[in-house]
Amino acid sequence: MAEEKEFLEDGDATVVEFTDEDGNKFYYEEEMIIPVDGEKYALLVGLHDEEDDEHGVGCACGECGDDEDVLIAKIVTNKDGEEEYVEPTDEEFARVQAAYDKLVDESEED
Repeated sequence: MAEEKEFLEDGDATVVEFTDEDGNKFYYEEEMIIPVDGEKYALLVGLHDEEDDEHGVGCACGECGDDEDVLIAKIVTNKDGEEEYVEPTDEEFARVQAAYDKLVDESEED
């Protein structure tokens, strides 16, 4: 994932800033926390400034692609006692995806 992480408060939302090794910054909103096997995982949705994109998020021009920018990150506590996000293993990702699908199915039944 990213080299550097910084939490920003945006009202009730938790916004995470990732900085890659080239210094590029990316912002994600923590959409939900998914508990799996005693660990916590965050569903992060990319925040994009429509002014930065040629056509904006959700463009239907056919050239931009309409895939939403979504990440799953494991929440760990570092040696300083601060929470940070790390990339889950393939096995962890599969378990989180299954847990998320189950949550979606249960919410659709209600």
